[in-house]
Amino acid sequence: MKKLLAIFVVSGIGLADARAQGRNDGSLYSRYGVGELHTFASSRARSLGGDGIALFSHDYMNFANPGAWSRQSLVRVSAGILFDRIRAQDNSGNSEQLIRGAFNAFQVGVPLLPNRLGLGLSLEPYSRMDYRVTTPGSLAVSGGDPMSYTVEHGGTGGLRQVRVGFGLRIRPWLSLGMSSDFLFGITEESRRTSFNTTDFLYTNVSTSTRYRGTTATGGVLMAFRNPVSELTLGASASLPASLNAERALTLGESLDRDTLGAQVYGELDLPASLRAGAGFKLRNNWLFAASVRYEPWSQASATLPVVGFSTAQLHDRLRYSGGIEWIPAGISQLDSYVSRIAYRLGFYRDNLYVSPASALGTKIDVMAMTGGLGLPTLFTGTRVDLVLEVGTRGTLDRNLVRDRFIGFSVTVNVGERWFIKRRLG
Repeated sequence: MKKLLAIFVVSGIGLADARAQGRNDGSLYSRYGVGELHTFASSRARSLGGDGIALFSHDYMNFANPGAWSRQSLVRVSAGILFDRIRAQDNSGNSEQLIRGAFNAFQVGVPLLPNRLGLGLSLEPYSRMDYRVTTPGSLAVSGGDPMSYTVEHGGTGGLRQVRVGFGLRIRPWLSLGMSSDFLFGITEESRRTSFNTTDFLYTNVSTSTRYRGTTATGGVLMAFRNPVSELTLGASASLPASLNAERALTLGESLDRDTLGAQVYGELDLPASLRAGAGFKLRNNWLFAASVRYEPWSQASATLPVVGFSTAQLHDRLRYSGGIEWIPAGISQLDSYVSRIAYRLGFYRDNLYVSPASALGTKIDVMAMTGGLGLPTLFTGTRVDLVLEVGTRGTLDRNLVRDRFIGFSVTVNVGERWFIKRRLG
């Protein structure tokens, strides 16, 4: 139990959603829709490109595919934090560097029947809104010089999901799984207008929207073994989700704001998600993994005004990824520390599901390289994973913005053997 204290400290820090530079330090593209989409299957999958649909291991949970939850022999708890540095640039050469920190995920796996029936439980991000844009302007004043003003648009919040489900091995080579997923969260967007004179009062108009809804995820994973290798094939799918939305509009001249009118209610329909992947493990030293994800966001809709939710701005999402893992010592615990480290390298290519109005018909691509280390500890079954991600988002064409980002995450994966009846000799 003492080994679990560190993971709870890390999760407590993550749940605070620490920000390194103010509240609104993220990508401009998170302004659209419900924000940037984020998924976290595991720290191992993240360093191998992201999804890892067919990753099947005793040492890690895989929340991209509930079918993988059947292979558990230890109670597993993992949590971590992520830091991003973003350098945004427009086609005029203007640029700005931003830093942010955020909660990664909190995941639990329990082997109800070791290596046959497993329980999975997680709290993980679904989307994140985190932006700030400042626009200058001037107002004509009769009998005097134009009055300069500044409008600052900002947004924070996003959606998270709680998942709980089971994975069952029904054949030596076949496992099935299913989870119930609860989506919830609040997005808050504001427009603050300020003047360079005390003759005018600044105003702060804010829109706060609360979302909640449910969906379900099913998965299948097949594993074909021989004495020196293992081939895994996996697929999972999440049903479309209809989120209830509750919106309030406030107006104020300071931090104290008054509600304008009654709250407005509506719905936000999110699309299904289809995922497939393959993995190949050789002699416990090498692992090769590849995944693809498809989400028909062109079918999404909202009964409340949501920035970007129009037919011309929504795009179907296609994400593919791949990676390689190398552990020189394999499963041996007697080799040197360096040879027991897991060395990982991966990549992914993605496109945003929504684009700005100035880029009608244009998909915003995201490309990145990933890599990391899985560091063994003094405690059997426990690893500390370090993951680095470097990539670009967007383009300078059509008056858009290009982000260059570097992400670094630290995740603690704890494994312990519980529910064992003590025997007296």
